[in-house]
Amino acid sequence: MEILTTHGIQISVECHYQMRYSEPISGKQLFNYTIVIENKSSWTVKLLRRHWYIFDSLNGVQEVEGEGVVGQQPVLAPGEQFQYSSWCPLVSEIGRMNGIYLMERLPDGLPFEVIIPPFVLISDPKQN
Repeated sequence: MEILTTHGIQISVECHYQMRYSEPISGKQLFNYTIVIENKSSWTVKLLRRHWYIFDSLNGVQEVEGEGVVGQQPVLAPGEQFQYSSWCPLVSEIGRMNGIYLMERLPDGLPFEVIIPPFVLISDPKQN
């Protein structure tokens, strides 16, 4: 598990290779990851956007960005947390992800960035 705190917002990431949904011969490796966002600051915050950098050792770097996460823009009061799961397909058996959440401090509307810690994607069937 990777954990990093930026501006009082703690991000925890856990990743797993999904052997049953992968097809290595076809160049399809599937990983799922679970992220917990915990507000350890004294402000209520809202997650506005995400920006991912996905490195695939055979396919280079991709950037993915958009509003919120899994169709939501969670608002977290001090002490609250939000958990979600998503997935990432790779061509190769090894990769890496990291990124940034754009958040807003409520009620003053001050935007700030929260770093998503880098985590490795490795297709090790023994991990499943």
